[in-house]
Formats: sequence, C-alpha cells, structure tokens
Amino acid sequence: MRPVVVVGDVATDVVAVLSGEAAPGSDRPATVRTRGGGAGANVAVHLGRLGVPVTFAGCVGADPAGATLLAELAAAGVTPAVRSVAGGVTGTIVSLVEPGGQRSMLADRGANLELVPADVPAPAAGGHLHLSGYTLLHPRPRAAGLAALAAAAVAGATTSLDPASTGPLAGYGVDRWLADTTGVTLLLPNADEARLLTGCADPADAARALAGRHPAVAVTLGAEGALWCAGGRLVHRPAPATAVLDTTGAGDAFTAGLLAAWLPDPDADPAGLLDSGMALAATVVRQPGAR
Repeated sequence: MRPVVVVGDVATDVVAVLSGEAAPGSDRPATVRTRGGGAGANVAVHLGRLGVPVTFAGCVGADPAGATLLAELAAAGVTPAVRSVAGGVTGTIVSLVEPGGQRSMLADRGANLELVPADVPAPAAGGHLHLSGYTLLHPRPRAAGLAALAAAAVAGATTSLDPASTGPLAGYGVDRWLADTTGVTLLLPNADEARLLTGCADPADAARALAGRHPAVAVTLGAEGALWCAGGRLVHRPAPATAVLDTTGAGDAFTAGLLAAWLPDPDADPAGLLDSGMALAATVVRQPGAR
C-alpha cells in the first residue's frame, strides 16, 4: 500500500442531534456528544483504521483538547505531524443535526488557521497526498495547501482533493480554485460542489466537465449514490440502504473508503471503488459524529 500524507483540519466536534419541534426562545431536546473531527483528520483516521500507512499534518492548540485529538490520531494508527501552537486554541465545530440527518455547522477553526508550509511533510516518492479543500479556502493556511500540492508534484505522488463546502468555495472564487487545483489526480466533490465548479445543473454533466480537467472524478450524490468519471467513462452506483442519524463526516468517510481501494490499484473497477467509499460512509451516518 502506498503511504499517504493527509493535510487539513483537526478539531473537536460537538454534535447535537436535535429532536422535537423548533422552539425559538425556549428549549429543544437534543442528544449532545463530543467527538474527534476536522475534515482532514477524519480522512486520516479512517485510512489508519483501514490499515493504510498515513501521516496527518495539521495544527492544534497547546491545550487539553489538542492533546486528546493527538492521542486519538495515534490510537487509529495515524502518524501525527501536528504542530501545537503556543497560545493557540484547538478548533471546535458545533454540528446541529436535524431529524433525518441533515446538519448545519458552526466552525471555529482556531489553530488550524496557523498551518504554514513548513508544517507539511513532503509525500514519499510515488506516494499519495490528500488535501482537504478547507486548507485552500482561507488566506492564512492557503500557502501550506499550495506548498503541499507542489511538493507532491516534485515527488511524483498522486493527489486527491475535496472542495470542502459550497459557501466558502463560492466566496473564494471558482476560477481561483480551478487554477490552484490544476493537476490534481482525483477530485472528490459532492453534487452541489460539482455544479458550482462547472455551472452544470446535472451532476453527470458536471462530472464529465471536471474529468476534462482531472484524470479521475468521484461525485457523491447523497441518497442517490455516487458517480465516477475517468477516461470518458461514467459509472453510477446506488447508495446502500441504511438508517441515517447524522450525515456529519459522510463525505470524509467516502473519501477514505474509496482511497483505500484506489491506492493499490488506480485501474480498479470504478463500481467497486464507489461501493467501497459508500460502504464506509454508511457506517458513519448511522451514528452521531464523523468517525
């Protein structure tokens, strides 16, 4: 298995699964749990648990929350390349989950914004870099994300990238994003991100357009499954039937499951790659939290 470097955010997730009717100005019942989170760290933890040799690069505060997250990475088999920022505060994300699993997030990225190029280890020759798109979408860590992509190119490593979220992506600018990510091997948007990046209303058309820029594209469609487009071939797979409690981290799990199948064999059957990603995502949405 090729070694992987994952670059991105690590954070504490506070997951509130809401129940009952909305109660403005009053109380609303909820189940509240604290979990490890952060899009990049989620991918790294899943890869580590799947036995993929993985290093995670990011930043935490020099605080108890940061120490807890570092211990969780190590317990999952991840090699941490994580800088503790003196005086910094570890990132925290509050996830409000409505009945049915849809969630809204309140993000305090904290020390994640302190990531600099020197924090990012170069991938091994012939290895792989996965970059969480959030790293590019803020001016402070952006240089680290660009440096990671440049180092991967020098090492001859393959690369994968998720666009992160439509709101920050739109604010960042589609043209700038497309320029920054030229040369990425595997792009992993959801349907809304694919539409935003291409202007195509149909996710299949969006996948084809993005595959004109990248060797391979995997587009997640939520309950409708996922698409793979590469070499002029478009493959759709339905999502497995499963109960949905919380969709937080489903895309990160999909990324890890797909990468674990794709890294040893980039020419593997696309249907199997999509199924591997969706199978791991299905285990995540049945419980609160991203892991």
